[in-house]
Amino acid sequence: MNHHLHSIPQALDIDTRLVTAGAVLTAGGALVALTGMSLVGFALATAGRRWVRQLEVPPSERAAAKLRQARHASLAGMEAWRAAAGNGHS
Repeated sequence: MNHHLHSIPQALDIDTRLVTAGAVLTAGGALVALTGMSLVGFALATAGRRWVRQLEVPPSERAAAKLRQARHASLAGMEAWRAAAGNGHS
């Protein structure tokens, strides 16, 4: 029987300079990406606010006007129906 001495495996030989450089570049890239996303969000929000300000009638006023129109149309329809129903019986 052939007996070999058990050897302890060597630890990984990692180049810590490369790991450090990779970590720094990754953190820097994440910071640049976060800054870019923030700029895009700010630009979109600013454009949206500008668009709402340029509307002749604000959205809330436009919705209220449409509701008033619907109510008037409904009342006019009911009055026309009553008038037609009253003329039919006479």
